[in-house]
Amino acid sequence: MFSRALKPVAAVAVQNGAKNFSTTSQRNYKVVVAGASGGIGQPLSLLLKQNALVTHLALYDLAPVTPGVACDLSHMDTPAKVTGHKGPEQLADAIKGADLVVIPAGVPRKPGMTRDDLFNTNASIVRDLANVVASQAPKAIMAIITNPVNSMVPIASEVLKKAGVYDPKRVLGVTTLDVVRACAFIGEINGVNPTNVSVPVIGGHSGVTIIPVLSQSQPAVKLSDQGKIKALTERIQEAGTEVVKAKAGGGSATLSMAYAGARLAGSVLRGLNGESNVVECAYVKSDITEAAYFANPVVLGKNGVEKNLGYGKLNAYEQELLKAAMPELLKNIKTGEDFAKK
Repeated sequence: MFSRALKPVAAVAVQNGAKNFSTTSQRNYKVVVAGASGGIGQPLSLLLKQNALVTHLALYDLAPVTPGVACDLSHMDTPAKVTGHKGPEQLADAIKGADLVVIPAGVPRKPGMTRDDLFNTNASIVRDLANVVASQAPKAIMAIITNPVNSMVPIASEVLKKAGVYDPKRVLGVTTLDVVRACAFIGEINGVNPTNVSVPVIGGHSGVTIIPVLSQSQPAVKLSDQGKIKALTERIQEAGTEVVKAKAGGGSATLSMAYAGARLAGSVLRGLNGESNVVECAYVKSDITEAAYFANPVVLGKNGVEKNLGYGKLNAYEQELLKAAMPELLKNIKTGEDFAKK
């Protein structure tokens, strides 16, 4: 059901020792990574440099190392031109004319921190970036990785509304990592290649708002005991904390998040390029629940979100998960909207 958008080797299409970067029927796509020098930004930029649909990769960060990161990536023998932009005075040039702006910028989680603890710093970053997108690339698709995603997407949306350029089809929260993790864990349980697993993860992107719809997994999860299904659900919901603890204070999920972000970005570009039936889970403006924003499978096309596919039929346990998630999700959305309206 879901698009396997990014295969790092296939993205470069190495065949019989020769690289094939065919651009037949392709537009030229400028992709911006805002927060490109960070723990997510650098591996994300590395993966996007391998994507044949990326013509111009613009890297932006406050860090002085950013031009060096761009120089480093520019030595890769893939076609995308790479430019580095550092500091607020270079932000407009980085964003100008972008087709896709991917935002991993922000402070990372540390042991004991919740995503809400990150709010004030990261909210200001997303607000400021959205303002520049509004003026320099109002038709760009924004893919927001910055946590807490549940609140950041409403912030960006409100900023774009104030500027008169809001298109709900073009603002997405990246929840792909929840899907990637669910597929990885199910693949391990079932003893199958995780790239052959498909499972929707709906709701939001933190704690109880992450709802893996295990009943819709293809192939079916080889767990019949409800206790084990509950344990798997909770592992997916708390997988970010699992990484934070495993890194013992050294950081949060960066490599897997970069992979997931590149997968979503690749799917967005494939949709923009006219490929049909590109489906990913994403956190978007929604009317399928009482929450104004909700993550579930969507079809990506030439204008961003082409169709919201909803979440299908939930079993009794999943219905309870949705019920439990809603108060937290509503609170997160209100927090974001209130911040943007100050």
